[in-house]
Amino acid sequence: MTGPTGDPDDEHLVREAERIAVAVGRMFPGLCEVVLHDLRRPDHAIRAIENNLSGRQVGDPATELGLRRIADPDYPGVVQNYSNRFPDGRPAKSTSIGIRNAEGRYVAALCLNLDVSTLSPLALTLANLVATDVRHQGEALETLRDRGGRELRAVIDAFAAERSSTPCGLNREQKRELVRRLHRDGFFEARSSAQLIADQLGVSRATVYNYTK
Repeated sequence: MTGPTGDPDDEHLVREAERIAVAVGRMFPGLCEVVLHDLRRPDHAIRAIENNLSGRQVGDPATELGLRRIADPDYPGVVQNYSNRFPDGRPAKSTSIGIRNAEGRYVAALCLNLDVSTLSPLALTLANLVATDVRHQGEALETLRDRGGRELRAVIDAFAAERSSTPCGLNREQKRELVRRLHRDGFFEARSSAQLIADQLGVSRATVYNYTK
């Protein structure tokens, strides 16, 4: 059996992705919807869906993100942890992973949609647990944060994901906005921060400093 393109290698990739979708979905029952889109058939793209939280069905069309991947082979392979919402209004956190064939063309996308509304009671409990004394709110008594390394990368990745992009894929104005935000929030205090930001955004260190002006 071959797929719509008649390429058995492409069909093999999609079949393997389908196995992964089923396995991941069954690991998080009722919590994370896992959808495999066959991008060779945009009008009937949904090939498999586990933990159906969105009400979609096998054979439904591709999403806007899927259509972007079909139209643009250079579209980011992974768009991670972006804000989303189910049709009934529940908030979700989503990740979309594009799957390319040997020619570099997207043939499928594996999408995970985490229902974060189910975590609300736990979030409230944790919020109460970590609440601090209101008498000291607004006082910077000390800082325990490492403004370099892991936290800095996390902030950059989150900024890009909110714009359905990767750090390097951000346009010039978005990179400028991000750098100014990092500068405002004190991330330039560590000596290595400017170079780390430059590496993440795919620009020079001098460009990073220019963005702060």
